[in-house]
Amino acid sequence: MKTYLPYLKDRIVTLSLMIALLCVVMAAIYPDTFPTRENFSQILLNLSIDTIVAVGMMVLLIAGAFDLSVGSVVAFSGGLAGHLMYFYDVNFMVAIGAGLAGSLLIGWINGYLITRVGINPMIQTLAMMGIVRGFALMLSGAGIQNFPYEFIYIGQSKLLSLQAPIWYMLAVVLIFNYLVNNTVFFRRYYYIGGNEKAATLAGIRVERMKQWAFVLTALLAGIAGILLSSRLGAALSTSGRGLELRVITAVILGGASLSGGQGRIWGAFLGSAFMGLVNNALIIGRVSGYWQEVILGLILIAAVGLDQWLQKQSAVRTISEITPKAAKNELPV
Repeated sequence: MKTYLPYLKDRIVTLSLMIALLCVVMAAIYPDTFPTRENFSQILLNLSIDTIVAVGMMVLLIAGAFDLSVGSVVAFSGGLAGHLMYFYDVNFMVAIGAGLAGSLLIGWINGYLITRVGINPMIQTLAMMGIVRGFALMLSGAGIQNFPYEFIYIGQSKLLSLQAPIWYMLAVVLIFNYLVNNTVFFRRYYYIGGNEKAATLAGIRVERMKQWAFVLTALLAGIAGILLSSRLGAALSTSGRGLELRVITAVILGGASLSGGQGRIWGAFLGSAFMGLVNNALIIGRVSGYWQEVILGLILIAAVGLDQWLQKQSAVRTISEITPKAAKNELPV
């Protein structure tokens, strides 16, 4: 088993293999419905919103934190923009700006209360999830439609036969993959997640950096909410419900650890892609929606269990490598 441990730790490799295996199995079982251009286009469209949010969640988990309010922020940003356009005839650009500004404010409040006041991240973001969902319900009610053409065009236009949210998703993934790998600002999150005290001693302003991570995550959730409302042509208070569970599952599958300091942006993309394929497979297989929730929860438990097991194996391996060297130094020949 030790021989395969390095490959299991590289989630990019394991996820790629799991995605390829799932595609082969589904193509063999459903040759007429699964391996079609329309189906893959629909899978990409469905996972585009989750992936944009997952990129922000990956940065946050690298820093050693997480945000449970992202699904509510998705509903809130689209609801606020839709409310302003429908009831007050506000220009669509101003409405989008208001939706994103509201998302930024939610992220700033989360970050401030967690890093400056010291509230536990799970409690704070869980409470914020309920508060923001309530605002989304007040703004959208049973749903708002009849948006301006310019707003709908953002999410329903096509390029090379692929709908716009897919291209926005790819742009977000590529941009953040570059930023996380090549900029000092984002590389600091690995130090913070790896050892927060050491990062503080090294001069990194940990509290401010983590607050920015919450703001960034909320902003990406706000962008996803605007895109979702534009694509659907409607603002719904139920948008993004359960999204936080799907996104955290995808990010942990993609290599992030609940203890922080690990993960790559491509892992967030592949984790979302795997979750999208599983969801597509369940739909094609006509599995009940109730069972889909059960399976999603089981995948999250399996992903967290694998993360914990790999960490223990890594610790055991490190100790086994260090102990003989230490013994040799203590007992010189």
